[in-house]
Amino acid sequence: MKKEVQVHSLFSDFDISLFRAGKHYRLYEKFGAHITEVNGEKGVYFAVWAPSAKSVSVIGDFNYWLEGEHPLNVRWDESGIWEGFIPGVEKGAKYKYKIHSHNNDMRLEKADPYALRCEHPPNTASIVWDLDYKWKDKKFLSKRTEINSLDKPYSIYEMHLGSWRKNMDEHRSLTYTEMAKELVSYVKEMGFTHVEFMPIMEYPYDPSWGYQLTGYFAPTSRFGTPQEFMELMDAFHKAGIGVILDWVPSHFPEDKHGLGMFDGSHLYEHPDPRKGYHPDWKSLIFNYGRNEVRSFLISNAVFWLDKYHVDGLRVDAVASMLYLDYSREDGEWEPNEHGGRENLDAISFIRDLNTEVYKSFEGVQTIAEESTSFPMVSKPVDLGGLGFGMKWMMGWMHDTLEFFKKDPIYRQYHHNDISFSMTYAFTENFALPLSHDEVVYGKNSLLGRMPGDEWQRFANLRLLYSYMFTHPGAKLLFMGAEIGQYDEWNYNTSLDWHLLEYEPHKGIKKLLIDLNKLYKSRPALHEKQFSAEGFEWISYDDSQNSVLCYLRKGKKPEDSLVVVCNFTPTVLKDYSIGLPSKGKLKEVFNSDNKKYWGSGSQNKPLKIEETSFHDRDYSAKINIPPLATVVFEIL
Repeated sequence: MKKEVQVHSLFSDFDISLFRAGKHYRLYEKFGAHITEVNGEKGVYFAVWAPSAKSVSVIGDFNYWLEGEHPLNVRWDESGIWEGFIPGVEKGAKYKYKIHSHNNDMRLEKADPYALRCEHPPNTASIVWDLDYKWKDKKFLSKRTEINSLDKPYSIYEMHLGSWRKNMDEHRSLTYTEMAKELVSYVKEMGFTHVEFMPIMEYPYDPSWGYQLTGYFAPTSRFGTPQEFMELMDAFHKAGIGVILDWVPSHFPEDKHGLGMFDGSHLYEHPDPRKGYHPDWKSLIFNYGRNEVRSFLISNAVFWLDKYHVDGLRVDAVASMLYLDYSREDGEWEPNEHGGRENLDAISFIRDLNTEVYKSFEGVQTIAEESTSFPMVSKPVDLGGLGFGMKWMMGWMHDTLEFFKKDPIYRQYHHNDISFSMTYAFTENFALPLSHDEVVYGKNSLLGRMPGDEWQRFANLRLLYSYMFTHPGAKLLFMGAEIGQYDEWNYNTSLDWHLLEYEPHKGIKKLLIDLNKLYKSRPALHEKQFSAEGFEWISYDDSQNSVLCYLRKGKKPEDSLVVVCNFTPTVLKDYSIGLPSKGKLKEVFNSDNKKYWGSGSQNKPLKIEETSFHDRDYSAKINIPPLATVVFEIL
């Protein structure tokens, strides 16, 4: 017997006023499908925002997907919210909203924007689910403020869950449960402090890598259930590793079941295509000036931090949000009210987002993928900044990869490319990214970009990583970088793990394990990584030899390290460097070590002489191996 929809609501008048003001940041507690009990009957309460609808029905496998069997009630307060309690519906039921619009009498079938679980693509229904789970990460969360602090090491392993490692026998990706064992132990072995997942929210189209979302509140069903994803989070936290999620508030796809034209109107997207359509990605752009949309997006960010214990959000494509003329020609965009190109609504939204995140969650970080020189991205909102904790240092990445691509014989003429980053390194809290974007679309793998014979290519790659880990800032490497992939990343296949049978690739892996150890164990490399006080040039102008020499400094003077990089395959013997104090110079890291497949050149402890050099009172003569970074401590 069909059960009628009962009048029921989770919304108070205060909820409605916050929602309409753009200030309700816990909407997932109200909208969506909630398993509950009303008047002694178990069932599910449904709520959806559809202000342009004539009628909204819940259709699902419990009513044979028939429109009108379970019509929702529209609220009387003109909020545009439709809601109701359907007795007898159980966890696991599949459902959608059938929306009959006032606009052109359109009839639409939409997935629930707040669904906690979705069907496995290409199927598109939402699934009634709960978030019941007994967390075991209290110890990690109690220390998270310290772990995630900006004066602590921040070494991120960026990854695409579907292609990290495949079960070759069954031709499938690993499940969340399998990753909780294999992936967590691997990231711990490598020594990374954090892992960053490319979007794990539900997405319909595999080649989008997850950047075109339809299920904002649902971990993708490709790898398991929400609870199994929670187990993966728990396992990382038990191992002391933080988890960052890629989060995409910049655009969304036009898939019929998604947010586009949700109730027959431009509900989530901006109605003006100059602000609401992204020409590069053929996708829709959120209307950041609409209060209810702001509430939806900020609630979504808060949801992952709250319900999944996520430790950070890397916000995708921030530049595309900040500028009205992003990727548009003259005449294709409209200036703001002051005549400028900044998207004032998006800027205000970002500030509200970061204010709420840092106010409500201790020890989390937000990280901006922002590719322009927009000012104060990682400065606090109350000082006029956007409020992010960190920003990707895209300029460093472009200049560095461009420099490394060149044959060493020509590097002397481009020396400024490798030293230039230090002129702006402390204008923001920068993270150095060698991300997935750098190993796709014909750009080649990192190893594939390196010049020279095979030995030189591997030496160059070791030099690149060593330079990166001794440069100020947080670190980010995309999976596969640590084994020296020959091929570009392919989302359809596993990483080339068989390469680790060969010494050069084993060497790259060992090098990165040791670089993570060095970064974590040496205060000079992380305590002041976002401050000019943590860096000092010894020599930046030896273009003839393509050598950089600098000091990295921590809070204590005795923790200082001397870093020397040789960007040519020439061995430099008795090379003089100026030093800040007397004592002995002891080598603590050398990327030319034989265990990394290097030539094995090294420096025995050296006495520092009272001979001035590089405008300093003391100096030492060192041997610099070919295409290598050497790090010394002063004893």
